[in-house]
Amino acid sequence: MKKLIFVFLSFVYLYADINLELVKGQVLFLEFEKNNFIEIRNQDKKLNTFNHPKDKNKIIVPFALAYKNPPKNTILTAYFKNEIKKYNIKTLNGNYKKEEIQVENKKVYPPKELSERIKNEAKEAAELYSKFSQKVLFNEEFIYPIKSQITSAYGGARVFNKKLASYHSGTDFRAKIGTKIYASNTGIVRISKNRYYAGNSIVIDHGLGIYTQYYHLSELKVKKGQRVNKGDLIGLSGDTGRVSGPHLHFGIVINGKQVDPLDFISKFDKIFNEF
Repeated sequence: MKKLIFVFLSFVYLYADINLELVKGQVLFLEFEKNNFIEIRNQDKKLNTFNHPKDKNKIIVPFALAYKNPPKNTILTAYFKNEIKKYNIKTLNGNYKKEEIQVENKKVYPPKELSERIKNEAKEAAELYSKFSQKVLFNEEFIYPIKSQITSAYGGARVFNKKLASYHSGTDFRAKIGTKIYASNTGIVRISKNRYYAGNSIVIDHGLGIYTQYYHLSELKVKKGQRVNKGDLIGLSGDTGRVSGPHLHFGIVINGKQVDPLDFISKFDKIFNEF
């Protein structure tokens, strides 16, 4: 009889609900003990994990909310050997501001003959960010690609030439033409070319669906497929693409979602420095 009771209890699962809040366009990092963890899912989608950089007994799960039309609530279900935890994440709008920007009219209403180019560039980016390499290419904290004043924060609603509305998908740093720009972390260059809106652009793949973006450059110092290390010189700042003046646009994509790069770096680097 005792033996039967023991077998029954070994299959009992404990349930726990955890309530969290997250601003749209931001990221959170969940930590779990590796020896008890099985997987974590957002509905039917299994989320990526990576080993904690300072504690071999833990794993990290990144989760980001999209800026555009995020769900009001998200449920993440984490499965352990003897427990199931549900993370109920409430979406907050944040305190994003509005900007009015004057640019070349053709950058708001591009010539028809360029429509195919713009379409192909958007398709190339979408296909790239939909890929999720399981290989981790980074092993250190992320850094800013330039030490300079921030001129435009992530998430601001933008009106170009009083007509076109969008939002700012990255952070702009003050940078005169020709300022050196450095890789935020180790990775593989996936895009190094001129694009209509972003101008001379570099996109670096850091693994696990994490990408950094460097836009409006005057010069490209790396090629597609090239491996770069954290702090390597990758380009020079400029005023190419849809801009009102010279600067560096720095962006981060994680799991296909464009997030606040400063929020990402702050939270990511905290993992490295918490020990």
